[in-house]
Amino acid sequence: MKKIFYLSILIFIGCKNQTNSKINIHQNDNVEIATKFIDAFYSFNEDSLKLSLSYAKKSHPSILYYQKWAECGNYEVLNRADCVEKNDSLVICPVTVKDDLMRALQLDLNVTDTFHIVIKDRKIRSVQTSSNDPDVYYEAKDWIKQNRLELIEKPCEDAWEGGPTPCECIKGTIQGLAEFKANEISQKTQ
Repeated sequence: MKKIFYLSILIFIGCKNQTNSKINIHQNDNVEIATKFIDAFYSFNEDSLKLSLSYAKKSHPSILYYQKWAECGNYEVLNRADCVEKNDSLVICPVTVKDDLMRALQLDLNVTDTFHIVIKDRKIRSVQTSSNDPDVYYEAKDWIKQNRLELIEKPCEDAWEGGPTPCECIKGTIQGLAEFKANEISQKTQ
């Protein structure tokens, strides 16, 4: 009788560990898939990124645009925190970068972009991004629209919907940010 009792406990423990292993494998798969996506994004290789987005057609325009924007804005990865699985299909990947946008504003600040990656059946289904850009960045962008629209109007046409000129858009934005900062400095010295 004791043998049957101990055998039952071992089988129960074995089954429980097997179930946990399957969950851990699934979580590791999603995190690994998300990590490979981040590798592709910051490789600045459009073909690699397109391949990782094969099943996320709706995300193509904005993410491919953003990759080129980041490349032309000289995004330099400073810290890639571990990707974290939030639930069975959402993985969050924060990446802290140094870029020309904050340099133009003369800010000693590195921005963290967070990628929200939905993965189902081991395939990326959608990707969205968020950022902790400071308020002054948005204030400066509004200033550009009001005072130097010609820098961004044509180059940033259809931005984030796959517009054709992400490099020209970010370069115009950087120039506008620098002009905003120069204007701000001159206002303070008057």
